[in-house]
Amino acid sequence: MAQPATPTRWRTVDIVVTAVIAVAFGAVFAGWNALWESFAGFATFPPAKAMLVGVWLIPAVLAPLIVRKPGAGVFAETVAAVISTFLGSPWGTITILYGLAQGVGGEAGFAATSYRSFRLPAALAGGAVAGAAAGLIDIAVYYTDWSLGWQLAQVVIAAASGLVVAGLGSWVLVRALAQTGALDPFPSGRERVEV
Repeated sequence: MAQPATPTRWRTVDIVVTAVIAVAFGAVFAGWNALWESFAGFATFPPAKAMLVGVWLIPAVLAPLIVRKPGAGVFAETVAAVISTFLGSPWGTITILYGLAQGVGGEAGFAATSYRSFRLPAALAGGAVAGAAAGLIDIAVYYTDWSLGWQLAQVVIAAASGLVVAGLGSWVLVRALAQTGALDPFPSGRERVEV
């Protein structure tokens, strides 16, 4: 059953928490960028490396799950990408385009319900769409010479990584944080847990 419409007016606490998520993950991204570059074990099937994409998608799903405001995923993911870029992303400013596209993708699961449902299916859909967005940019920018099969695999594997890591992972993280009382200022911290 869908929830009543979520108020769209941002409170100061919504802005601050979304910004904190963005800054924290901008730093995480900087570390993950270095790890990504060190994974060389995918030479026989390069699209398999897309399994690692999900970490870059977490703010796009986590922020909307917590603050429940339209635009939270775009805000958190884009700011995290900007921070990652300033911290030396090996891909330069295209990282910001990824952040914007992934943020829009992360919002998709929630937007599809007019921001009335913040349950697991919406989080999974957001994670998968964010992953697909990343995969599509990958093939348009970096993998234009790959076969169609490899390109499709890139998108599908990135979407699956987004579904599991960003979608399910963010949902589990929000549930755990809610149990501690850390999310009490938000509806996500006050509702009973529903799938």
